[in-house]
Amino acid sequence: MTCRRRLTLLAVTIAAAPLVLGGCTADRGSATGSAKKHAAPPELAVTPGDKARDVPVSAEVGTVVKGGRVTGVRLTDDKGKQVDAEPREDGSGWVPSAPLQPRRTYTAEVTATGDSGATTTRTTTFTTMATSTKPQITSTLYFVGKRTYGTAMPVTVAFDPGIPKEARADVQRRLFVKTNPPQPGTWSWLEDGTQVYYRAPDFWKPGTTISVRAGLEGLPIGKDRVGDAERTATSTIGRQVSLEIDNATKQMTVLRDGKQIRRIPVSLGKPSTPSSSGKMVIMEKHERTTFDTRGEPNGGYVVDVDDAQRYTWGGEFIHSAPWSEGDQGNTNVSHGCANVSAAAADWLMGVTQVGDLVTVKGTEVELQPGNGWTAWNVSWDEFVRGSALPVPPGLKPAPVAPAHPGAVAGGSPAPAPSVSGR
Repeated sequence: MTCRRRLTLLAVTIAAAPLVLGGCTADRGSATGSAKKHAAPPELAVTPGDKARDVPVSAEVGTVVKGGRVTGVRLTDDKGKQVDAEPREDGSGWVPSAPLQPRRTYTAEVTATGDSGATTTRTTTFTTMATSTKPQITSTLYFVGKRTYGTAMPVTVAFDPGIPKEARADVQRRLFVKTNPPQPGTWSWLEDGTQVYYRAPDFWKPGTTISVRAGLEGLPIGKDRVGDAERTATSTIGRQVSLEIDNATKQMTVLRDGKQIRRIPVSLGKPSTPSSSGKMVIMEKHERTTFDTRGEPNGGYVVDVDDAQRYTWGGEFIHSAPWSEGDQGNTNVSHGCANVSAAAADWLMGVTQVGDLVTVKGTEVELQPGNGWTAWNVSWDEFVRGSALPVPPGLKPAPVAPAHPGAVAGGSPAPAPSVSGR
């Protein structure tokens, strides 16, 4: 027995918001300090432009400097309250820590300092637009705060409807990930724009803290859509665990820190309902759930199962299957899931985490992109081709691969989960 079921992940609903800024200001420039009065001040341009109106609430303070660098930014609202903001890594702008308020006026004062010490200051005042009445794109952030995830956990954002190609760069610029210790990565889009994944070239290092912000509220997306909300989450990467399932041997190898700790007999999908081969990630864990396949091809059953762990949207789980224990290790009889004994399923629930890698090989069908969190089912070169923004050329996997795919790191809506089991 197995599972093809659309269960709802613990998810965070988010929205997309546009980064549209006005023209440059030229309010005032000044070279300060009597000893430096003859030094050429840096050239500084700031956006949104002064007196700009109908600015999106997702706006940033954009800066362009020639002959110096930004040394001070102060953003205040129309009541004189300072607005918290952080600089982009490339220095192209300052991003407010939360969406701006609609129909409010803001003033940004930006100072740049040249190599000689001379300074230039520009001030711009702009007004945000009213709350948009355009249809929203619904977004879901599959990364929950205050959790412990496995080392293969991708940050996943799903969109309904999918983001068109011409809008993906603007959306991607509003998706932020910070890691401590630093382990940079990049985003990669599915072809249809319904999901975008963030990961590093190698698996996360255990103990890494990951902070995510989807700053999409109010962002114009294409000509006729806007984002629906903003979400943030911070969680930690736990111990390294990975599962390798080989259809040829009908065995699951459980690895911790790259070392085998157990082998478990399995029964995979029978020929009419084969399991997917590929690199997947545990998405959900349920001590008890119901698989309902009524209305689905090769379905028609309803069954309660214990200790179920999802790894595809299509309904493939590792789960307790006491009815097939005689077949486990020798014959495939499931509807696509990985059947294990009741004792083994209970033990696995205490070992695995959401975000652990599950590798299945040797079955009749290949894993389809987007059928689960499939960020690891492609090479790094293929993954970076899915980014809508340039990827630093030095961002590459470690030269020495670990002994096992899930070894210690270092070197859209998404398709709705099926309500049935396989």
